[in-house]
Amino acid sequence: MARIAEQQPALADQFVALHQAYLHAGQRLQIVDEALSSDNAGGSRLPWEEVRDWFHNSGNYVDILDRAAEALGDKLRGAQLTPAIEGLELYLRNALSISLLYSHNAGLRDYDPQMGHLVIDQSQPAESRRFQLAHQLAAMALRDEISQVVEGAKLRTPASRQLLSIGLANYAAGAILMPYRRFREEARAVRHDIDRLCQAFNVSFEQACHRLSTLQRPNARGVPFFFCRVDMAGNITKRHSATRFQFARFGGACPLWIVHEAVAIPDRILVQLAETPDGVRYVSMAKGLVKPSGSYDRAPRRYAVALGCEIDHAREFIYADGLDLTGRNATKIGISCRLCPRPDCDQRAFPPSDREIIVDPDRRSVVPYRIL
Repeated sequence: MARIAEQQPALADQFVALHQAYLHAGQRLQIVDEALSSDNAGGSRLPWEEVRDWFHNSGNYVDILDRAAEALGDKLRGAQLTPAIEGLELYLRNALSISLLYSHNAGLRDYDPQMGHLVIDQSQPAESRRFQLAHQLAAMALRDEISQVVEGAKLRTPASRQLLSIGLANYAAGAILMPYRRFREEARAVRHDIDRLCQAFNVSFEQACHRLSTLQRPNARGVPFFFCRVDMAGNITKRHSATRFQFARFGGACPLWIVHEAVAIPDRILVQLAETPDGVRYVSMAKGLVKPSGSYDRAPRRYAVALGCEIDHAREFIYADGLDLTGRNATKIGISCRLCPRPDCDQRAFPPSDREIIVDPDRRSVVPYRIL
């Protein structure tokens, strides 16, 4: 490959262009599939979809904000790995002149900008309360950096820009609680053991997984992970991939993926070796989570998170220990049924959007058609 690039640069350029065209065609197919699935014939993106795609296209890493949040987190943490909740409260009160109250509340966080009054729902777990404090702190202390990023994003609607501001404040909150350099070093030291990272930084399982997916700083990158959150209906409500792994843009993911089983088995870590149609193998870790509501008349939130990497990084991922990485027992998964080319899947719900089918009334397999 190096010799081709050196001796035949025109051929190398054409090869790269061909690969880009292949990726673009796949993305267009996903957009068409999403439009058909959501009855959105125009294919225009909703505000939350536009913000989701912006984070994805940014590699889920925002340098100016991440560095500013890391500096603020280092300032607040003292000799600890991460800022304590008391330090966040003190900074909000003294530096930002915010009065703080913990109370049973309809929402997770309620801030009155005119009165400078912040109410945090005390029924949340300690990690969630701490994150809400960090969010409010980031939204105010890093207002200029957030505004700069939003202005440069060139989103279409005011709702998209407002959602991006909230997303960036959440991003900065994670970077404050898990400062980049220290979190990356600790993650590598424990081979990305999520439970140990939760203990070291006093964060939730989901927060630690999400932060691992953002470690893409130039010259100091972490392991490229994919990360997602899936609800009880199989909808992907949060997603990012720094790998070649792709998520369905609409609806559920492949039913053979371990994350769906994890939703039904809370507080248990499941591990899977999976192979996508392009032949790439991944180690996936998934865990079902339950967030208490704090009240009998409000149902708890149930979902699962998944984190994974390509097998090239399996030595750095503790959840790969004990798996046979040769691929002989890898689960054959796809993006979604409408995008999956596999002709022999017993779990197929729909035929591929880009393939024709043959229906033979005299023969019946698991599905009532054959894929061309």
